[in-house]
Order: sequence, then structure tokens, then C-alpha cells
Amino acid sequence: MADIISNWQKVLERVQKAANRVGRRPEDIQVVAVSKGVKIHRIAPLIESGVRSVGENRIQEALPKYRQAPWRDQVEWHFIGHLQTNKVRDCLEFASLIHSVDRLRLVKVLDQRAQALGISKVNILLQVNVSGEESKFGLAPDAVPDLLEQIGPYERVFVQGLMTMAPYEEEPENTRPCFRNLRILGEKLSNGGFSRFTMKYLSMGMTNDFEIAVEEGANLLRIGSAIFKR
Repeated sequence: MADIISNWQKVLERVQKAANRVGRRPEDIQVVAVSKGVKIHRIAPLIESGVRSVGENRIQEALPKYRQAPWRDQVEWHFIGHLQTNKVRDCLEFASLIHSVDRLRLVKVLDQRAQALGISKVNILLQVNVSGEESKFGLAPDAVPDLLEQIGPYERVFVQGLMTMAPYEEEPENTRPCFRNLRILGEKLSNGGFSRFTMKYLSMGMTNDFEIAVEEGANLLRIGSAIFKR
């Protein structure tokens, strides 16, 4: 367990250095510890060390973990994987923020299920496929304004920002244009007057490239293997 705590501290140090390089406040950047495939007992020491957000990308793993974790109410639970409409009810049981919404049909089902469950607010991010990779989910950047317009009638769904996944690069610097373009898109959208849209979060950056993401404005980092590697 000591290795996990050490890994966590090293991640925080790297975040701080990256933030300092561009004049940002490290405390404005939230690290989501991605606990895919990690047992509850291995996550617990992190909670004691200050982790306040955990991220899961599979409903079938996340929901049992959430129900069983004795520390579940001490953290925010983020869902960061592709969400199928038939898993929405389960997702709403635990997720305080859903990073990966990319289609109107999913927004409709989120709104309907929230109403049925008596949930007044569902916080989401729109996933944007900035790189254009066919293997990745997400909206094309020029499709985002249209979806924001269409979300208007769904009164329980609130868009809190944008998310993207950069291509894996041996040289992390090569991811910079992807992160920069998402930030620029967010800045443009924030002046668009869309209802139920706030440009609060830029969710971008993972183990391989999070320092570049910080330099380009990310305030939600999704980091797994850098924390949980043995």
C-alpha cells in the first residue's frame, strides 16, 4: 500500500510543477483516481491520503464497488467510460459526474431515468473526439453546439463542461494540439448562451500526457496506472 501512496504523492508533485510552469494554481486541478480493476482494499489508503474523486469506466464493476466500499460517501464517483442507455439507471445510483455523454438519445434517457428516480440534477460532460480517431467515441467538435441546443428541453441534465481523450503518443508533447483545441472550443461555447451549460470542467489528460493537459487548461485529470501501478 505504501507504493500507492508514494505514487499518489508523485502525481500531485507533477501536477503542481506543470501548473507552476504556466502560472496556474495547483489546487484548482482535480485528480480523478481511475480505479478500473482495482480492489476496494487497495483504494482505501488513498481516501485517507486525500483522494476525493474516483473514476470508473464499467458499470458492471463500478456499481458493486460503490455499494460495498465503506468509504463510498467520502468521495465523488465519476463515470468516465462509454455509457449505454440500458445502464443509465445503474449509473445514476453512484455517479456524481458523467464524463462521456456524446449523443442526444443518451441525454433523453438520462433525463427520463432521473425523473423516475426523483433526481433533480444530472451533471454531465460532453465527450468530444477532437483528434477524429475512428476508434474513439465522442462528438465531432463542430457538432457540439447543435447538441447543446437540443439539450435545452431536458431540464434535469446539466452540462458542466467538455471531455476528450488524446491519441496515445510516445512523445506526450504531440498531444498538445488536441488539448488546446478542446480548451479553445470550450471558450467559444461559454459565450454561446446555451441553457444548462456551464464551462466548469475540462476533463483531459491521463497517465501518459496529464502534464501537457494541465499546461493547456485541464482541471479534471483521469489518472489510473500512474497511481495504481505496482
